[in-house]
Amino acid sequence: MSEAPIEDDLPEQLRIRREKRAAILARGDEAYPVAVARTASLKDIRERHIGLDIDVATGISESLSGRVIFKRDTGKLCFATLREGDGTELQAMFSLDKVGAEVLDRWKSDIDLGDLVSVTGEIITSKRGELSILATSFTLAAKSLRPLPVEHKPLSEETRVRMRYVDLIVRPEARYNARLRPQVMTALRNSFAQREFIEVETPMLQVMHGGAAARPFKTNSNAYDMDLFLRIAPELFLKRCVVGGLERVFEINRNFRNEGADSSHSPEFAMIESYAAYGDWNSIAVLTQDLIQEAAMAVFGSHVVKHHDGREINLGGKWREANLFDLISEGVGEVISPQTSLEELKKIATKLGMKIDPKWITGKLAEEIFEHVTDGQLIEPIFVRGYPTDTSPLVRAHRETPGLVEKWDLYVEGFELATGYSELIDPVIQRERLVEQATLGAKGDLEAMQLDEDFLRAMEYGIPPMGGMGMGVDRLLMALTGLGIRETILFPLVKPEEQ
Repeated sequence: MSEAPIEDDLPEQLRIRREKRAAILARGDEAYPVAVARTASLKDIRERHIGLDIDVATGISESLSGRVIFKRDTGKLCFATLREGDGTELQAMFSLDKVGAEVLDRWKSDIDLGDLVSVTGEIITSKRGELSILATSFTLAAKSLRPLPVEHKPLSEETRVRMRYVDLIVRPEARYNARLRPQVMTALRNSFAQREFIEVETPMLQVMHGGAAARPFKTNSNAYDMDLFLRIAPELFLKRCVVGGLERVFEINRNFRNEGADSSHSPEFAMIESYAAYGDWNSIAVLTQDLIQEAAMAVFGSHVVKHHDGREINLGGKWREANLFDLISEGVGEVISPQTSLEELKKIATKLGMKIDPKWITGKLAEEIFEHVTDGQLIEPIFVRGYPTDTSPLVRAHRETPGLVEKWDLYVEGFELATGYSELIDPVIQRERLVEQATLGAKGDLEAMQLDEDFLRAMEYGIPPMGGMGMGVDRLLMALTGLGIRETILFPLVKPEEQ
């Protein structure tokens, strides 16, 4: 017994569209042609014919394409709105006396909302002054077998993320966000180029993970018969570049961290990392502020950026600085220093109602207390300076305060946007730090770094004093738009749909 055709199980709208496709093919026409006529974009036409008077015939014939997002079929005159990828729209008019009964009937019967079409005709303005194309013929460019979402019923966030292709079709904000990202990338690259930084590429597949305290994704290479890690950070390879004489380098890279996902974290994310020889945490802070402010100016024409909800945030001026342990002390109501013991920090964390991971070392617990007491408070841009030595194994010791390293984290809108350092360049101390990390890893710390002998060998050739910085690209978009991370990534990771 043969199975029932798939059409029998489809909802009515999907079934009707498949039947239309079948009818088009049955009469010898194409539902998905290899090419259609297109002489100009809708944007071109709008720019060329600005300010035309009402009810004007230009005498200019064009072939235009777009997706049908509105359709009104009357007796002898039909109207449609075509939209192209950037959101530009144009009215198409089908008049019985211009196209004939056969073409008009075919337009009415074959074409649904969501279909892609090519329309050939004269550019005119209607009696209401609407710039239009008065059709003489049309061709179906692609039959849509699924109806577009109803306009007055917004897509849920889950649907927007899962079906971004539909989101881009129906929602102007989605199209805007998708185009904003490359504009920001261009601005960042221009800023680096003006400062004579070289853009490089480093491996995503690595023999050992390093450059950050994070849990990696693990994979296996059939060709090499060996386990590999997806990159958690490009730092150790970028520092190798500096050893080799590429004194100012940056990379816009994909990183992968096998950790939690929330409104500001994604397992796969984009990051900028840069290193400048003969710089330090102070000069790299100036660079980071300049990069962000120049990106805002290039994209928005101002340091004041407007978020999707209408709220404005001022990214201009010189940004505030504060000491990490001063902020902790303010938050808990007593003096906390780099010398405060682990046991004392545990008492404070317990008093705050925090859950304590038994694997947390002293510096890690201090940072967790900081995150707890400042949660949602660091809205205006602020450089939080001076982090514990035991959580920053790749950073130079603070030149004045024992127990700290010269590291800052930049907070904007309540989340960490970037981090910067005076880099550790002594290979002997670096080895000691990485041995400590390896010991933590042996004790079960899944985020601990590994002992990278090749990186240490590179350092032993001599590496100049330098400042380094890492900034999340997705988080930069969050700071500029006020959106969550899943809205700034075009196709974020989502769980498979339940069948």
